[in-house]
Amino acid sequence: MAGHSKWANIQHRKGRQDEKRQRIWTRVVREIMVAARTGGGDVSANPRLRLAIEKAKAANMPADTIKRNVDKATGNLEGVSYEEIRYEGYGIGGAAVLVDTMTDNRVRTVAEVRHAFSKHGGNLGTEGSVVFQFKNCGQLIFAPGTDEDKVMEVALEAGAQDVITGEDGAIEVLTSPTEFEAVKLALEAAGLLPDMAEVTMRAENAIELAGEDAARMQKLLDVLEDLDDVQNVFHNAEITE
Repeated sequence: MAGHSKWANIQHRKGRQDEKRQRIWTRVVREIMVAARTGGGDVSANPRLRLAIEKAKAANMPADTIKRNVDKATGNLEGVSYEEIRYEGYGIGGAAVLVDTMTDNRVRTVAEVRHAFSKHGGNLGTEGSVVFQFKNCGQLIFAPGTDEDKVMEVALEAGAQDVITGEDGAIEVLTSPTEFEAVKLALEAAGLLPDMAEVTMRAENAIELAGEDAARMQKLLDVLEDLDDVQNVFHNAEITE
């Protein structure tokens, strides 16, 4: 979800994730395998793998399943090889959309992504067409009512780049991708538990959508997120229900 989204949008995304709990394992396994393949199987030296394993544990994945997939990726076991591909496109009202996939068949994946865009009012763009509207960063979101001063003090001392409080009271902490883990651990150690914490592609500018346009945009996003090969969908739409 784009960083500019309202708290309600964030809650909607969390609700969608809860609905798809049974599919989370598939996506987490892919993330573990790619992280291990690209950065090695040593968790202490591979931050991306640590984050993927953390997601796996949060989804109640057994330790032996995690280990087996790390072993597959590092060559200790034979397994499927996945590649990461990012697609860029436009949604309703010209909203920018990034679709991150992991696939063992890029022909199938691009066909499914293109079909989703075209069927639901969007357009698949070319490489570089919208990615410049996003920033790769660590993002931690705290619910309205969280102690803003405490979040700011702990986050900035731990190396965060910025702390932003929205009109709805939600607090957003931004970090560089490399400092994300340190800031997250510092906040948790201070008793500040984020409702959402991830390394993401944060939209630099938001496009507000309401009414029918908002409903159509949400449908497009839901369809994209439901594709088997899709890992993440980022966008700059601020959806008002």
